Amino acid sequence: MFVDAIAPAWLRAPVLRLPVLLPGFTVAAVVAVAAQFISEHYGAPAMLMALLLGMALQFLSLEGRCVEGIGFTARQVLRLGVALLGARISVELLLDLGAGLIGLIVAAVAATICFGFLAGRALGKGWRFGLLTGGAVAICGASAAMAIAAVLPRDETSETDLSFTVLGVTVLSTLAMIAYPLLTSWFGFDTRTTGVFLGATIHDVAQVVGAGFSISPEAGETATLVKLIRVTLLAPVVLLFSLAIRARGLGEIAEGRRPPLIPGFVLGFLALAALNSAGFVPAILADLLADASGWALLIAIAAVGMKTSLATVLQVGGVAIALITAETLFLAGIFAAAL
Repeated sequence: MFVDAIAPAWLRAPVLRLPVLLPGFTVAAVVAVAAQFISEHYGAPAMLMALLLGMALQFLSLEGRCVEGIGFTARQVLRLGVALLGARISVELLLDLGAGLIGLIVAAVAATICFGFLAGRALGKGWRFGLLTGGAVAICGASAAMAIAAVLPRDETSETDLSFTVLGVTVLSTLAMIAYPLLTSWFGFDTRTTGVFLGATIHDVAQVVGAGFSISPEAGETATLVKLIRVTLLAPVVLLFSLAIRARGLGEIAEGRRPPLIPGFVLGFLALAALNSAGFVPAILADLLADASGWALLIAIAAVGMKTSLATVLQVGGVAIALITAETLFLAGIFAAAL
């Protein structure tokens, strides 16, 4: 069956273990609802709120009935959310922008990831952290961070690194939403170019939409379209990371078993994108799947927060902050020079 092919582990064992997993998942879902409420009523980024509220409940992941459910939510619900992102992608998006701009976006994403990889090693943060932060900045912020973290070899700092990255890209994305529209005015960009710059450089989708439509409907629509092109690159990048890690045997060392050739959630992402491109996903269903993806990722990041100590995240240090800031400025510099 199709579901068995792309995600056997998501549906078989969890159903049998539902009574054990439900308490932890429920707590994470309640935190996600609270974060969404705060976001809608006070304008705070929902991902950031879910992460911080989750951290406040870290004790639940240490012992008790919620431990297994929190771990499941932080891993498997996260993968499901990334897979469902594919419903937002179609070939039509690519055709609307033209080959030149798409080539520039692909080159900028690749360059930023390489910059993060090299800078992470040079600064002593390691290649895992460099790929995690570089990929999050280059592609789509918190969603990319969670997808990349799912295929990176795990170590004792994996949860902390992911929480820091989500926190960092969300804060920087919010600052960019405020600063970049002023910057494009100073550069003298026209409306379309402004939309391209905002969509190509701001990390999270919500902040891209906010920045673009604060200027004009045309800028907002262009920014959103460009941002979705970056989201399209998530599956190929994660697939390349997974294949490279498998080829070097690093996944086997970290997990005690050989990782799958292609992660199930990447197959799910690609399958939904292909179905959407072929016109088999009605618009109303695509919207429902996009909403489901957003909620799955929000619930998952709440669970990730519960598995992370705030004190430990704050100890990541100035070097990590400098790295993720440098990656953000590097990406913005590419498009400031090219547009």
